[in-house]
Amino acid sequence: MHISYNTRKVLQRVGIIALIALIVLSIAYFFWFLYLGRYVVYTRSEGAVLNMELDPYIPEGEVAVPPEAQTVTIYYNEGENAINVSRELTPLVGYYADEELLADMALVKQQVSLLSTGTPVMLEVKDAKGRFFYNSTVSSERRSSIDAAAMDELIKTLDKKGMYLIAKLPALRDYSFGLRQTDNGLFVSSGAYLWADDDYCYWLDPTKQGTVTYLVEIVSELKKLGFDEVVFDDYRFPDTDNIKFSGDRTQALNETAMTLATTCADQSFTVSFVGQHITLPGDRSRIYLKDVAAAQAGAVATGFGFEEPAIHVVFLTENHDTRYDDYSVLRPLDSAG
Repeated sequence: MHISYNTRKVLQRVGIIALIALIVLSIAYFFWFLYLGRYVVYTRSEGAVLNMELDPYIPEGEVAVPPEAQTVTIYYNEGENAINVSRELTPLVGYYADEELLADMALVKQQVSLLSTGTPVMLEVKDAKGRFFYNSTVSSERRSSIDAAAMDELIKTLDKKGMYLIAKLPALRDYSFGLRQTDNGLFVSSGAYLWADDDYCYWLDPTKQGTVTYLVEIVSELKKLGFDEVVFDDYRFPDTDNIKFSGDRTQALNETAMTLATTCADQSFTVSFVGQHITLPGDRSRIYLKDVAAAQAGAVATGFGFEEPAIHVVFLTENHDTRYDDYSVLRPLDSAG
């Protein structure tokens, strides 16, 4: 069958247009897939779920981008500033102020006025979104429901009154830092995008240099503000198999905990962790426990095998049962007095 020259030219043009359209559609589909990936969460009951109504704080159209290449140096304490295992810590009997309580700064100040010098006081200083409650130089993210200037003043007041100041913060659960520094986050098993939990928070890889440096920078700032101890909450891997991590999770956490303690702890500063899954990296550390019944406090505290569990095990509770008082215990600040 003979096809004229003009007909062949028309068919050629049609073929080229069709090919271009296919390429454009393929690219559009690829980016649409990546966009939808931001809204995939994993639950135990339903597996992968597409939720288009996730966190309202996510900026519209904001996409995580790889960080610029950078070299970061971590300095380790040596000599006189090394961890001093010969100096004993003392038991803690004091109070804590969480994010909800800090939103009512007038009440917090009133309760602080009732405390005597030297009382241990733990303040939450950052949330899992990566928003700081005080004016931090590490990040510009702020928690709007908490007056940062008032928080700064509270920290100064507690420091001047000679309180034992403790800062508590989520360590490996941080949406903002995960978004800015994607290379330090935990990815889904396929590696296509960052894994996010049910609250759409990204989790950080404890083996990455950037993660460790970020935490060290925060601790260094807290030390300058007058804090005596930092408590890392959410210092764990998320409870899922849908993340890309091939190493031993427990070993990874313990090795990074040792790095943090070696880097940050000294004779006047303590590095501690929430949860029972961490092997304490030295005598300048504590384990903080939540949701332990008073009847079980003794068995749990002694079960760690510490020579002095009253020093290294701290219970966080709203319960005023005196069985906690045989060990270290912190209760809500609004219950003081």
